[in-house]
Amino acid sequence: MEICTVGGYNEVGKNMTAIKMGDEVIIIDMGFYLPAVIDLGEEEDHDVSFEELKRAGAFPDDSLIKDWKDKVKAIVIGHCHLDHIGAVPYLADKYKCPVYGTPFTIEVLKSICNDEKIKLKNDLRKINPNSKLKLTNKITLELIGITHSTLQSSLILLGSDEGKVLYCNDFKFDNTPVLGKKPNYERLRKLSKENVVALISESLYAHREGKTYSEKIARELLKDVMLNTNSKGKAMFVTTFASHLERIYSAIEFAKKLNRKVLFLGRSMAKYIKAAEAVGIVNFSKDGIIAGYSKQVKKELEKVEKNRGKYVVICTGSQGEPNSVLDKILRKRLPFKFTEKDNVIFSCRTIPDPINIANREVLEKKLKKYKARIFTDVHASGHASREDLRDLIEMVKPKNVIPSHGDNVKLNALGEIAEECGYKMGSTLHIMHNGKRVKL
Repeated sequence: MEICTVGGYNEVGKNMTAIKMGDEVIIIDMGFYLPAVIDLGEEEDHDVSFEELKRAGAFPDDSLIKDWKDKVKAIVIGHCHLDHIGAVPYLADKYKCPVYGTPFTIEVLKSICNDEKIKLKNDLRKINPNSKLKLTNKITLELIGITHSTLQSSLILLGSDEGKVLYCNDFKFDNTPVLGKKPNYERLRKLSKENVVALISESLYAHREGKTYSEKIARELLKDVMLNTNSKGKAMFVTTFASHLERIYSAIEFAKKLNRKVLFLGRSMAKYIKAAEAVGIVNFSKDGIIAGYSKQVKKELEKVEKNRGKYVVICTGSQGEPNSVLDKILRKRLPFKFTEKDNVIFSCRTIPDPINIANREVLEKKLKKYKARIFTDVHASGHASREDLRDLIEMVKPKNVIPSHGDNVKLNALGEIAEECGYKMGSTLHIMHNGKRVKL
């Protein structure tokens, strides 16, 4: 088999990998480079064109596999985050093949296509986590249920007579998830006896010692801030990743304990919630008002301005993105003004990219001028840390390890873990970069 690391091997994001088994190719993931998209202002109420995105460097360079184009039999997406799914509406119909993903992932993809007025020619096919099907007469696909910072995330297992490839972008080992099931450890352990030729794994936090904390820990942190901080008569804003439905679920519950009404504000917030409701995994509409577009958002914020102690606003802006709800408020483009001792809770970490870090710093400086109370890092990551990655390698026992989803520092950090597990650089451990190929 041959693997081409198309995107996500020089940077965090832009994930795309092509795997050739025999004479057939399967593409896994087709994602955005998020800083480029954020810089264009993806929350704004107008569509960003293909050309704008291309010029900004948002897409993986799929010309790197142009010689494989006619061999591609399927595109498989592991979960619904934009750095894995975002480029599908723009690139997928170059390939005459279906797109596979979990029901929630496919529903988010449909929502993105509708938003951008794109009609994909590809057939969109839903496959439940922990299920298996034949992609072709020679290649099987299995989605292995895993935990991450969004629901219905899966590890992708491709199988053929030549062996198996396990693709692990992105995951954590969460034994006490707030929503959804625990990781399918039983299936992962069995893989050690099933000729896994290659393990392709994210390396985002390979440098971070220890184990990633459970979402249950983040829930307790959020509970402490929301319920045990004096907020009487003051506004309360909670911002997190729009796709983080577990975190939103917790925020809703604590808002109810405070006897506050819930508002969900922001285009991407509305997109992910409605997609999750469409496949029956949440029902947040019964808990609050969902406002995606500017007119709706303005209407709801006018209510908050008049009675700020009555609401919890769950909104976009966790990364300080231009044109997110928080950004628009602070640039006086929405009818709300923060006052002294209003509560702003960042239930997230800043994505480790210079653009994101700068955007968040600007946002927080503006909030401090209004003397708002700021709570940061009320969060537990959705990405595996060093010892989780070691556990994955030792559980699966692959013949080869390929670090992915990171720059050179991150890839090498996972490489060090693999070497500690007995893998040898250039032989059974392969540090790859965008556009490189390896035959196994």
